[in-house]
Amino acid sequence: MKAGVIAVQGDVAEHAAAVRNAAAAHDEPAEVVEVRDAGIVPDCDVLLMPGGESTTISRLVHREGIASEIREHVASGKPVLATCAGLIVCSRDAKDDRVDALGLVDASVDRNAFGRQKDSFEAKLPVTGLDEPFHAVFIRAPLIDEVGDDVEVLATVDGRPVAVRDGPVVATAFHPELTDDPRIHDLAFFPEREVVA
Repeated sequence: MKAGVIAVQGDVAEHAAAVRNAAAAHDEPAEVVEVRDAGIVPDCDVLLMPGGESTTISRLVHREGIASEIREHVASGKPVLATCAGLIVCSRDAKDDRVDALGLVDASVDRNAFGRQKDSFEAKLPVTGLDEPFHAVFIRAPLIDEVGDDVEVLATVDGRPVAVRDGPVVATAFHPELTDDPRIHDLAFFPEREVVA
C-alpha cells in the first residue's frame, strides 16, 4: 500500500507512523510518501490530510496543483483520512472565505468551535465500527454543523458530529494520530475488515 500524507503543513510524521501501524496489523507493508508537489497523489492508494492550519493547507494544496489530484483520488473511490484542519479543508463549507474547501465531505464545519488551545481536551469516544471507545484528542478542534443525507456520522460529542464517513473519505475533528491506537486509520483504510481494540 502506498500512502500519501499531504505534507504542505501539519503533523505529518505522526500520521505516517499511524498508517504504518494500521497496515502492519494486516500484514500489509506500507510505503509512506510526503506530498508537497503535484504528481505524487495519482500513484497513492490512500491519502491522509493532517491537522495543522486550515487556511495554510488550503492555500498550498491549490497553489501546488495538489487539490485537483486529491479530488480525482476520491472520485476514483480511493480512501482519504482527514483530521482536524484536514476535515475543514475537505468539507463542503468551511464557513471561512480564506479556506477554498475541496468539497469532498458533504458537511459544513465550524473552525475552532471547541475554543482556543487552552480549551483542548481528551475524551473516550464511542465510534461506529470500533468495539471499544477511542481515546480522542481534541486540539482547537472544529465541529461539524450539518451533514448531507449520504454522510454517515461515526461519533458525536454533545450530540454534534465529530467523525463522519462520506464515501471513501473518513473525517474527524480530533487527532487520532496523536495516540498509539491505529484503529481510526484502520477504519479509514481497511473498512471491510473487522476493527478491534
